[in-house]
Amino acid sequence: MTSEPTPVGGQFRQRFERKFYIIPQRIDLAYALLRQFCRPDREYPHGRINSLYFDTPDLDQHERSAAGEYNKDKVRIRWYGEKENLSETVPVFLELKSRRGFASSKKREKFQVASEALQQNRVGEGIIDRKVLVDTVAGFGHFTELPLRPIITVSYSRYRFTEIFSGIRVSLDYDIRSTFVARGFGNGERELQLRGAVIEVKGPTMDLPTTLRRMKLLDTDWSRFSKYSHCIDSHLEDPGAMARLWPSGRVGDV
Repeated sequence: MTSEPTPVGGQFRQRFERKFYIIPQRIDLAYALLRQFCRPDREYPHGRINSLYFDTPDLDQHERSAAGEYNKDKVRIRWYGEKENLSETVPVFLELKSRRGFASSKKREKFQVASEALQQNRVGEGIIDRKVLVDTVAGFGHFTELPLRPIITVSYSRYRFTEIFSGIRVSLDYDIRSTFVARGFGNGERELQLRGAVIEVKGPTMDLPTTLRRMKLLDTDWSRFSKYSHCIDSHLEDPGAMARLWPSGRVGDV
């Protein structure tokens, strides 16, 4: 099972994130390019990341993200590893990810749950006790007018790197799949795959190291790409829509 460094006191330092969408035809090139000026992470170089996202019944956080708002929050439960290889009990992390302008921060609390709670036919129940979820999120300082409910699972594979000169964290996320668990949304599809991949650069400033500027070779620019929001959009689109599995404006790219 793979994970990621756990912060002291359950809170990550404020950081700036830059995301670059990669079309399917350039994923291999993106990986090769990152290997030229980044080192694989020593502890967790590669693994599967799974998240259950919570939102209000009117999908308030999704709407904020889709509208491009600069102040937004996401509540999710995250765990690591392929579902076929989970042990009897699994560590999961209840997280609040907040963005204010271009800066983001994250708070998380660790829980142990039975692996059965992470199966697709059970995950829509919320994984952890609802009161525990509400109290923990309130302890993070986050409150919503409407109750939070489980909405969608999103999973993807991630390569983790550090840039060789600055030590900035870089990741390449691909094979992004999602399933709605909330009733009344979407078309009942499971494991819907979003086309392409995403490079994420996380550091103390918005400036990119000189080496990472070579990503221009991938014909991409940074964006506020949200896996959560784009996966929801793909489920809400008509199944016959050509663009449903592509981020907005990218259908037809080669």
